[in-house]
Amino acid sequence: MRKELGGIFSALMVAFNEKGGINERGTREIIRHNIDVMGVDGLYVGGSTGENFMLATEEKMRVFEIAVEEAKGKVKLIAQVGSLNLQEAIELGRYAKELGYDSLSAVTPFYYKFDFEEIKHYYNAITEATEMDMIVYSIPFLTGVNINIDQFAELFENKYIIGVKFTAGDFFLLERMRKSFPQHLLYAGFDEMMLSATVLGVDGAIGSTFNVNGVRAKKIFELAKEGRVDEAREIQHTTNDLIEGILDNGLYQTLKEILKDQGVDAGYTKQPMKRLSSEKIERARELSKKYIGN
Repeated sequence: MRKELGGIFSALMVAFNEKGGINERGTREIIRHNIDVMGVDGLYVGGSTGENFMLATEEKMRVFEIAVEEAKGKVKLIAQVGSLNLQEAIELGRYAKELGYDSLSAVTPFYYKFDFEEIKHYYNAITEATEMDMIVYSIPFLTGVNINIDQFAELFENKYIIGVKFTAGDFFLLERMRKSFPQHLLYAGFDEMMLSATVLGVDGAIGSTFNVNGVRAKKIFELAKEGRVDEAREIQHTTNDLIEGILDNGLYQTLKEILKDQGVDAGYTKQPMKRLSSEKIERARELSKKYIGN
């Protein structure tokens, strides 16, 4: 198992300007906030939280570059390269390798109802072309793709596939995977369930709310690993109060408003994501004051 890739990884947010272009200065501020203030162990770059699936290939590459430039080797970097366009995924993977990323990740191919053989070919093609470690990004509630334990076993026959970002609520499957694949990395993908996943033995977590709540996330993870579950549960309660407020107010928009309230130029979300009303902006600021502080 690549133990050095364990720990708490922020699913990196990207700042955009009002016209939808990358706000490079703001994105750098988000990266530094994650490293210097949240104290995360790594960054998961190019995922859903980075609004990746609305970006052009060149924009995705630029985000990869900015993360490398700003992280300066202080934390581990995972590049999410998954795409419905397999050639784009390969191109992004090769570029991330050139930039020195520690691992690739790729969302399961979605929209079209690909069968498992097609899904396996997709991962094998990316890893064969890049010769890079790969973390499968399993998020069934958005992709509609469910992979069972026998299919994960087939994927793991590929020596480059080292783990899974498990963004699902099927904790029976998670437990079975931990028992069956002790040498592979498992990451919790639902921030609100991180304690439960950590008790089941995940190696780390990758989450969007870690951009603003990374300190608590690390504490939950560390306490649970030490067996101090009662203490970790109290922090998870507070975390989930915050997450509940964020989800009710608008996930990505609210996270960016909280970052702004913390002095980070987090910019805007890309259209067609809508802007927050003045009332919701004020609610985001209230959440920031109550749960994050100044």
